[in-house]
Amino acid sequence: MEMKIYTKTGDKGETSLIGGTRVPKYHDRIEAYGTVDELISYIGLIRDQKIDSNTINTLIEIQDRLMTCASILATDCENCKVKIPELYDSDIEFIEKEIDKMEKDLPPLSSFILPGGHSTVSYCHIARNVCRRAERNSIKVQNQFKHSEKVIQYLNRLSDYLFVLSRKLSTDLFAREIPWKPRI
Repeated sequence: MEMKIYTKTGDKGETSLIGGTRVPKYHDRIEAYGTVDELISYIGLIRDQKIDSNTINTLIEIQDRLMTCASILATDCENCKVKIPELYDSDIEFIEKEIDKMEKDLPPLSSFILPGGHSTVSYCHIARNVCRRAERNSIKVQNQFKHSEKVIQYLNRLSDYLFVLSRKLSTDLFAREIPWKPRI
């Protein structure tokens, strides 16, 4: 059976969560998983740059896990007939290991860094900011369902990964990191 892309069921400003619950399209849950979807697209933009294959493969893995996060945030049922993917501690540990690998070759930080220096680096910073927004939105809805704790942990760690990735790519692309020097 062919699936149509349009259903017309959202024409009056509502959509369905997985499980069938109808909510307005501005609902906090929709905002949470919609922001994760936005993040998936920004990570795709980073992946499309001229970067090393290990980073590309890591970003594909991250996009896959973010689809899992969006699925979890979009689910509103205890006994769904649809099997929902899960996040595991190993998913968070994967990101931590990638951060550790990148950090061992980077100079230590002594101040905040002004985003920029190369468009690829800037895409990492934009994705990091979208990731933080996705985390905040997920925290906002965490009391509504029990499965969001791992999503919040994953997004928190991912924003750290994206920051470290921006630094790694600054090095790889010979971009200058500009430290922030506050006027005090």
